[in-house]
Amino acid sequence: MNSDLQARHYALQALRIISLGYVFFGVGMVMLNAFNGAGDTRTPTIVNLISFWLFQIPLAWVLSQYVIKEPKGVFIAIIISEIVAASLSLYLFRKGGWKTVKV
Repeated sequence: MNSDLQARHYALQALRIISLGYVFFGVGMVMLNAFNGAGDTRTPTIVNLISFWLFQIPLAWVLSQYVIKEPKGVFIAIIISEIVAASLSLYLFRKGGWKTVKV
């Protein structure tokens, strides 16, 4: 019974925190799929590698172990990495390198 209440608490906390990043998630998804549609599959791969593997996972670990010391740190890291992915993909899209990709 106690674990059910704790699971509910963390589920609600996750929904409340992660939902704040949905706008950035949407922007990032549109930008990365624009690269894919233009035939540039390298850029989305690099953006995902940087923002999720090299940024989100270490940040989630640091926040949950040392800074906030609870699962809330993982949820915050998800939002921050979505902001990084959206910002990076928007920057790269505006830079225009995807226009020169030969398919």
